[in-house]
Formats: sequence, structure tokens, C-alpha cells
Amino acid sequence: MESPEAQRQDPPLSTHLPRIDLHYHLEGAVRLETVLEISQQHQLPLPAEDVAGLETAVFLDRPTPDILAIMPRFEILRQVFVDYDACRRVTWECLEDAARQELDYVEVRFSPLFMAEPHRLDPLSVTAAVCEAWQESCDRLPILSRFVVILSRTYGPEACWNELECGLAYRSKGIAGLDLAGDEARHPAIQFRDHFRRAREAGLRLTAHAGEFAGAESVRQTVLELNPERLGHAVHAVDDPAVLDLLVERQIAIECCPTSNFFTGSVPDFASHPLPRFLERGLCATLNTDDPTLFGNLTLQEEYRRARDLIGLDAGQLAQVQLNARQAAFLNLD
Repeated sequence: MESPEAQRQDPPLSTHLPRIDLHYHLEGAVRLETVLEISQQHQLPLPAEDVAGLETAVFLDRPTPDILAIMPRFEILRQVFVDYDACRRVTWECLEDAARQELDYVEVRFSPLFMAEPHRLDPLSVTAAVCEAWQESCDRLPILSRFVVILSRTYGPEACWNELECGLAYRSKGIAGLDLAGDEARHPAIQFRDHFRRAREAGLRLTAHAGEFAGAESVRQTVLELNPERLGHAVHAVDDPAVLDLLVERQIAIECCPTSNFFTGSVPDFASHPLPRFLERGLCATLNTDDPTLFGNLTLQEEYRRARDLIGLDAGQLAQVQLNARQAAFLNLD
């Protein structure tokens, strides 16, 4: 029999169960080599002249007390969206990296406005470029994938109608769902009730960030006003037993991202993450990488390892999480 030390080295992500990442931001998964190459080609400002220096500037190595402090790191990544070829390239590389992790399925989300803004691109054309790269990946990469368009509420509800139209225009060409992300405090879920109703009527699947940087009330309002199938993060749902009961009643799936939650200060430490409580209540909780580049080129394998070693999930719980991801996916994987 192996020693306890040797057992801890066993990969926690089973190769006999589907390997699925459902919460994976395109803008947070840009290769630093690509950042360096495109930025130098277009004479864009960089905080370093090599990949090692960019790692220091981009990677989060400690929790941040202020989420706004993360944005300059994101700006380094999103400045590479200089044109539609760059959008296609980053999308292809993102899916290629997911395939190299031997993932079976990945759902990649992106905000057309967020990608288009730095270089004044057209959000609909950005979406077209993303979906063109997706189509190529279907023929050339050994991985299944779908995309989710984000309504970036930081831009306000009127601007988000533009993003919704991007998702609707390509819903049969790679786009499977709609998400809501951004500033929960200034733009609560109720402002996007009509957007989600329109998306639902058009056949898009629905998820929404909630309870990451706002409290349990944000989770409650998001569920009641938007009626999503899944929630991103939802860590503060456990602060109110009635909200947790609501999630159980509606059987809302949870896209847990513990590494992200630790580094963004949403939880004080890994041991405090609510993932075990979600599982104990029978919720369809999943594990995901969120913004892998920001978190040191995080892999799903490492996310599962931390769930085991730092959060305390046992082998049965880890297997359940993998199965939950298949159940919660916006593509039928049975």
C-alpha cells in the first residue's frame, strides 16, 4: 500500500470521468507569449520586455483587498485584441490550451464590449471572429467546446442590449449561453431582467455571476429576477440560510472557482470556501479555473488538487464534482 504522502500525489481529477471547465474567461486566458508578441508588433505599452517580467506584472501571488487592483492586470491582457485576427488567434490558443490539459469539454465566456473597447472594434465582428476560431477548433482540436456571451453590466443595461444581440446572432454558431458579470453593487440583477427574458425566449442557456463581490441579497435577487440555471461563484449565498434554501429549492448549479475566490478576497482562505456546504446540501457544485492566466496559468487539475488538499474534499466528493459538471453543462454530454 502506498504511503499517505504518495497518495497525496495522485491526480485528483479522474481520467475515468469527464474533465469539464464551465467557468473560463477568454479575456483571462491569454497567453503571455501572445501578449508580448502582439504588443511589440503594435508598439503597445508593456510593464516588461519578456515573459518572465510579464508573469510578475500579471500573475496574482497574494490576495488583493480591492478588486479594482486586479483591473490593470486585465488591461495588459486585453490590449492584445488589436483587430479581429487577434481575436481569432487568442480564441484558438485558448481552446488549444484547454485541449492540452486533456479537458473533454470547456465553456469559454467573453464580453464582446470588453474585448472591443480598447481598439474600438465592432462587438458583433469580435463575436464573429471568436466563433470562426471555434468552428476551426471543431475540426482540428480533440475537445468539445461552447461559448457564453457575457453581459458586462459595468457598461450599463442599455449597452448590454448590444452584447445580447451578439449572442443571439451566433447562437447556432458556437454561442450556447448568456452570462451576467461585472459590478454587482452598482448594477443589480433586476436591471437585466428583460435581457435574460429575451435570451431565454431565443433558446440561450443562462448563467450569472452573483455573490462574488456582493452579499447574499445579490444572489437572491439574481435567482428571482433572472431565473438562471447556474450561478458563477455564489460564495456569499451561505451567509443567509434562506438564500441557500432558495438555491436548493430551485436546484441552481454553482460554478465554484476557489483559487479565484481566494486571490480576489471573496473568501479569507481556501478552508473557508463554501464548496463543501454546497455539496452537503445536494447542490450541483462544480470546479472551474475562471481566469487561468491571472492565477499563474492555473489548470483544472490544480484546482481539483487545491479542493482536495486545502478545502478538504474526499475522493467521493471530487468525483461528484466532476459528474456535476457534466450535468450542468450547456451541451448534452450524455
